[in-house]
Amino acid sequence: MKPIHLIPLANGAGPLEPGLVVLEHLAATLARTFRTPCRIRPETFDVSFALDVGRRQYYSTAILQRLERASDPDARILGVTACDLYVPVLTFVFGEAQLDGNCAVVSTARLQEEFYGMPRREELHRERLVKEAAHELGHTFGLRHCADWRCVMSSSHGVERLDVKGADFCAKCAKAVLSDGYW
Repeated sequence: MKPIHLIPLANGAGPLEPGLVVLEHLAATLARTFRTPCRIRPETFDVSFALDVGRRQYYSTAILQRLERASDPDARILGVTACDLYVPVLTFVFGEAQLDGNCAVVSTARLQEEFYGMPRREELHRERLVKEAAHELGHTFGLRHCADWRCVMSSSHGVERLDVKGADFCAKCAKAVLSDGYW
């Protein structure tokens, strides 16, 4: 069973990663969810190379490729950033992962109520981050999107969908992860 390592992601202008308290909460929750150790790595990973100046967003696939080259093969890597992420065919992504791989990335940019002109709601922000992180890590375990809208593996193209789904795997997805020998 591979441990999960959280890596704060920043751009060249300085750290944009979520605060340590947010990362500690995420690490503790993911450790319980995946029943494996989860720790925050001390280094910060610079993602300035992935900036698309015209879009003012960071290309998540490029970040994944660099994370993979720098990653520990004996751990799952989750990069966490406040940078807004995209893939060319979509306006934005909350995160991206290597299907059945070791690396995933999530962004807090669009998980915060302030992004939508609303007052800050820290608990909602943390809940959304946990769901998105579990979802992307689920892909690294080989899981695809689930048809059960309550499952954390259901597809979320907006925060409204993210808010209605649960933070847990449905029985079918949990069984797939369990049968793969990870739990």
